[in-house]
Amino acid sequence: MNPLRIGVLASGRGSNLQAIIDAIEAKTLDATIAVVVSNKQDAVALKRAQQHGIPGMYLDPKSVVDELDPRVTYDQKILKILKEHDVELVLLAGYMKIVTPVLIDAYQSRMMNIHPSLLPSFPGLGAQKQASHAGVKVSGCTVHFVTEGVDEGPIILQSAVPVNEEDTVDSLSARILDKEHQLFPRAVQLFAEGRLYVEGRRTKILEVPL
Repeated sequence: MNPLRIGVLASGRGSNLQAIIDAIEAKTLDATIAVVVSNKQDAVALKRAQQHGIPGMYLDPKSVVDELDPRVTYDQKILKILKEHDVELVLLAGYMKIVTPVLIDAYQSRMMNIHPSLLPSFPGLGAQKQASHAGVKVSGCTVHFVTEGVDEGPIILQSAVPVNEEDTVDSLSARILDKEHQLFPRAVQLFAEGRLYVEGRRTKILEVPL
């Protein structure tokens, strides 16, 4: 079988993108990254893609002129890129835009996001700060399928991180990020093996592929 073709949407430093690249190069992930798309021209993620010979594209949100809904038009352009590169699974890796139904419908149960909390706790921005302020004893990260609700999609995998008394938001974030780098490739590999099955709000992990 051919390796799973991944498209990655990223806005920043691309550390989770790098984790996926590293897993592919280590042959622990049976996939190939077909394209990386960013809404930020200076995103380090695009530089990482270039360093590994992966096609990278900057798509300027300001170039979209649509009086009704520029977000929809923007996602239509992204969808065109993904289709041109025969992308089978889309990963949101630090992508700081809310995707519209244009992408969600096209990649239903085929678009993953990683979030720095144990969902459904602390969705949205600043999850690590939310956890710290709430005084929780355990936080972590979650890989989930993307739906229209922000961070509400079926959960695939989670990893817990203890919150220490001396933790700052930065120290907690760093430990959660380490777990993210382990968890995201594992979730993608399960998809590549055909072992993920969504039933309602639950993601089932099969012993053998369907």
